[in-house]
Amino acid sequence: MTNENGKTKYYVLMEELKQSILSGEIKPGEKLPSENELSARYQISRHTVRKALSILINEGYIEAEHGRGTFCSQRMGHMKNSRNIAVVTTYISDYIFPRLIQGMDKVMTANGYSIILKNTANSRTKEERVLEDILTKDIEGLIIEPSKSQIFCRHMNLYAMLDQYEIPYVFIQGVYPQMMDRPHILMDDCRGGYLVTKHLLDLGHSKILGIFKADDFQGKERHKGYVKALQEAGLSYDPDMVVWFHTEDRKMKPAQMIEILLKQQVEMDAVVCYNDQIALEVIRSLQKNGKRVPEDISVTGYDNSVIAEGTVGLTTIAHPQEKLGEMAAELLLEKIRKVPEEKSRIPRLIQPELIVRGSTKDRNTENG
Repeated sequence: MTNENGKTKYYVLMEELKQSILSGEIKPGEKLPSENELSARYQISRHTVRKALSILINEGYIEAEHGRGTFCSQRMGHMKNSRNIAVVTTYISDYIFPRLIQGMDKVMTANGYSIILKNTANSRTKEERVLEDILTKDIEGLIIEPSKSQIFCRHMNLYAMLDQYEIPYVFIQGVYPQMMDRPHILMDDCRGGYLVTKHLLDLGHSKILGIFKADDFQGKERHKGYVKALQEAGLSYDPDMVVWFHTEDRKMKPAQMIEILLKQQVEMDAVVCYNDQIALEVIRSLQKNGKRVPEDISVTGYDNSVIAEGTVGLTTIAHPQEKLGEMAAELLLEKIRKVPEEKSRIPRLIQPELIVRGSTKDRNTENG
């Protein structure tokens, strides 16, 4: 049997129920009227009702629970056009993060989306809690900077739920080792580490200390570039000339290790630092211990933050900050719109640029 528009009765019922779910009139987890109630309301047979419900079950809009009835699927909380995007970064209010978030917000606002902003303080436990919270919200996509991205992700089940709910997500700045195939936008940090180290080598430095973060993707890659530059210059890699630190000891260990190494009279003529924040602490520690920067020891940073631009005058690697945020937002929009990978316009790897300032000094002129 068909109605006057030529549509079968079960199809009309299916469309009406689907519209009620998508509009939020029937909410996730809410019980639908029984087959008898729907049969009486629409004046159709129970067999016709069952055909309509069967389509909705197959499409994931509703779930049948034996002995209890039929319920709107919980995943429908993520099917509505909420125009909300979740953004999760390790930090929010300082360093490069305000401009990074600004870039995302600019693109998303221009495309009619709002941002729900969260931060993890680079804690895996907090990231887990944030993702659990996000999964209860009506969001259409997620941009996330993973916490301690050099360590295997232990809450893969939450990312699997995002996949199940068909919520696209994009990693920025790092990506978990077991998720390299997921959409991401990264700096070429290996290249960046190589550029700052090669710059120091070209200036005649040969005893270069490296300070890197052990628990994130960027630290591993920047260290790799440092090693590559040393090997290229014919210098052997000395693990004793590398200081590794973790998120928890980032505010103490780098500066204190400088003091310890100076007391041990370890020879160094330059320091490659994981980022500008670490470089500032290293410079303070060197100066406190009677060393001049760059006259005695050259220092490099990474990220070209306001710290580098300030009184320090730090040689560093340019981080696109706002541009990276824009690119991440544009990539997520592509994923939401189901743009095929081969038609994507967004590069996945951003090439670094060296910015030379006064914290490094040419040793060649002294030796010549």
